[in-house]
Amino acid sequence: MRNLTRERELKKTVHPQEFCFRCVSSFSSCRSVRAVILSCAKMTEQMTVRGTLKGHSGWVTQIATTPQFPDMILSASRDKTIIMWKLTRDETNYGIPQRALKGHSHFVSDVVISSDGQFALSGSWDSTLRLWDLTTGTTTRRFVGHTKDVLSVAFSADNRQIVSGSRDKTIKLWNTLGVCKYTIQDDSHTEWVSCVRFSPNSNNPIIVSCGWDKMVKVWNLANCKLKTNHIGHTGYLNTVTVSPDGSLCASGGKDGQAMLWDLNEGKHLYTLDGGDNINALCFSPNRYWLCAATGPSIKIWDLEGKIIVDELRQDIITTNSKAEPPQCTSLAWSADGQTLFAGYTDNLIRVWQVTIGTR
Repeated sequence: MRNLTRERELKKTVHPQEFCFRCVSSFSSCRSVRAVILSCAKMTEQMTVRGTLKGHSGWVTQIATTPQFPDMILSASRDKTIIMWKLTRDETNYGIPQRALKGHSHFVSDVVISSDGQFALSGSWDSTLRLWDLTTGTTTRRFVGHTKDVLSVAFSADNRQIVSGSRDKTIKLWNTLGVCKYTIQDDSHTEWVSCVRFSPNSNNPIIVSCGWDKMVKVWNLANCKLKTNHIGHTGYLNTVTVSPDGSLCASGGKDGQAMLWDLNEGKHLYTLDGGDNINALCFSPNRYWLCAATGPSIKIWDLEGKIIVDELRQDIITTNSKAEPPQCTSLAWSADGQTLFAGYTDNLIRVWQVTIGTR
């Protein structure tokens, strides 16, 4: 009974993003009490389909959520728009398009939300970034400087800095006024920069990037100098994601391998086999889970046991037996870690929810 009481206390005091990811190589020392309770009750957490979001007319390239507005998400698309969704959580339609953010003249490749939930930042194949006021749905800044498609954008934890990666092989650091403060050129990627992310850890201010040169690079934010080269992938990279506590990152791409790296020690930890091209990766905000968009499916790994918790496949009704299933291209967890949103090449967002089952 004492354990249950302790669990209630933990739930009151521990924010979802404060769960420790540093112990992935020795999880026994910081194992979640939730797992103990589920084990004793012979129960398991699993994913259940909840519905879809229909509104885009092109691939869904990215999804963003915010704890400030749990009933709202943003999605970017190859239809050149960003949709702000109001989540209704209905069985037939999980949400409705509330507003379309229009302005980009080519595919929108990435979108992120500021930590206060007031602004969005997008990158596009039109070579620009845009800062959006989510209250009015208007562009407040255009960021011009890249010479080719912008593939990835990110806010720093304090929202004061912006980073972007492009097919022009550069990484640019901007202020929120749209001024490029620095272009990383020394030791930079030799091919397209496919993904850039800030670490949320203010004690280790870094940028993590990956590219089509098969490299994961860690940059010191203070001087924009290369800190670590992570080598190991055998194919081009599509995505990199940083754990909520900033201690780990995971990378994935053409070789189908999700590689985990220790950002504090600057070393490779281990590799998880995705079995297919990895288009997107994301850590759960409150479980030791890593999710990977692997071709048409989504794999969810438990990082403690390095085992697959679940593999999610969408039910597609088609009259063409040779039709390729839609590919999963983007992933995002709700801030509370209970709902997983996934974007696809059939223009839909599919929604799964964590449920408790018996084994």
